[in-house]
Amino acid sequence: MKTLVDGVKKFQSEVFAAKKDLFQRLALGQHPRALFITCSDSRIDPSLLTQTNPGELFILRNAGNIVPGYGSQIGGTTATIEYAIGILDVKNVIVCGHTDCAVMKGVLDPSQAKGLPSLKEWLLQAEAVRQIIKDNYADLKGDELLVRTIQENVRVQLTHLQTHPLIASRLRREAITLHGWVYSIPTGQVWAYDGHLEQFVSLAEVPIKEPVSFPKRRK
Repeated sequence: MKTLVDGVKKFQSEVFAAKKDLFQRLALGQHPRALFITCSDSRIDPSLLTQTNPGELFILRNAGNIVPGYGSQIGGTTATIEYAIGILDVKNVIVCGHTDCAVMKGVLDPSQAKGLPSLKEWLLQAEAVRQIIKDNYADLKGDELLVRTIQENVRVQLTHLQTHPLIASRLRREAITLHGWVYSIPTGQVWAYDGHLEQFVSLAEVPIKEPVSFPKRRK
C-alpha cells in the first residue's frame, strides 16, 4: 500500500500540477471520444495503450471484456453501455481483448471456474464463443487455440452490442461505429477486426482512416 499512497502523493504534487488546466475543464463535465470495453486484467491499461488523457475514454472493464446480449442480464455492464451511448453520446465503441486471457482459458476449460459460482455463471455469457471454437477449430491446440478463442470472443461481443437498442438505432443511421481489437501483451501490437475482410489485421499496418469498423447495417 505504501507504493500506492506514494503514487497518489506524486500525482498530486507533479502530474495534477502539470495538467491543472485539463482537470479544471474536466471538473465541468466529460465528452469522451469512445467507449472502451476491455478486460479487468491488471496488465491492460487503456489510456496507456491509446496514449489518451483523462476524459477521452469512457472505460468499461469486466472479466473477459464480455457484453451480455440485451435482456440476458441486467447489470453494470448494460447500464454503463446505456449511459455511454444515451447520455455521453459516444460515437465509437471498442471491444478490446488481450493475449493470455484467463477468462478465455476458462471458456475452453470450464473446470477452471470450479468453486467460483459467480464466474461460472458469467462464463455462460460467452457460451457462443465456446460453441464456435468447438465446431470450427477442433484442430487447433495450445496458444493458437487460445488466440483464436480471444479473437472469436471479440467478434461475439461486437454481435452482442448490436442487440442493445441504443446501439442498433445508431448503427441504422450510421451514427456510431463498432471496433474490435486484440492487444498483444508481449509485443505491444494491436490487431483489429476488419468486418469486410472478416479477419483481424494489424492496426499499425492499415493505411486508411477507419479500416476496422464493424460493417454498418444496410439501409
